[in-house]
Amino acid sequence: MTYFRTIFLVLCLFTCSSYASNAPTNLDKELAVFKPYLGTWQADFEVPKGTKTVQDVGRWERALNGKAIHTKHSINEGEYGGESMIFYDSKKKSLVFYYFTTAEFYTKGTMKVLSPTQFVAYENVTGSQDGITKVKSMSELKDDKFVASTSYLKKGDWTRPEQRMYTRSTKTVKFK
Repeated sequence: MTYFRTIFLVLCLFTCSSYASNAPTNLDKELAVFKPYLGTWQADFEVPKGTKTVQDVGRWERALNGKAIHTKHSINEGEYGGESMIFYDSKKKSLVFYYFTTAEFYTKGTMKVLSPTQFVAYENVTGSQDGITKVKSMSELKDDKFVASTSYLKKGDWTRPEQRMYTRSTKTVKFK
């Protein structure tokens, strides 16, 4: 379980699911960069041979009349999961988000759009049992797939970035 807490902390920000064709898809201009992420995604993680497979399934949805984005994801059908809300804070003039997990920690972060297909997220972690205090992740959309690269500040040292590729999926986010 500790493995899941550290590896997938931010990745829920990048998992999503599909909408019915008549559902509104308009987003506030500050959130428009995320429109291509709306939908269901999955990543099958590389794990050492002979160990249990790891799959992340998630969903990004338009929320609050397009003023926010709601994400949720689950690892291995509910062994670990989380939900977040991304919104534009007009006073801070910044994209901000909160991420709540089934592992008894949460994060608060900011996001910076680097290009129409790329953004970076910075998080402060509260309640981690693994000594993680900060997270940095970079996401880039390429050919209807997105690549997420995540590093963790754990016990004072940054981990080497871990990279995952997400593809469209018809699976469902599950919690136990």
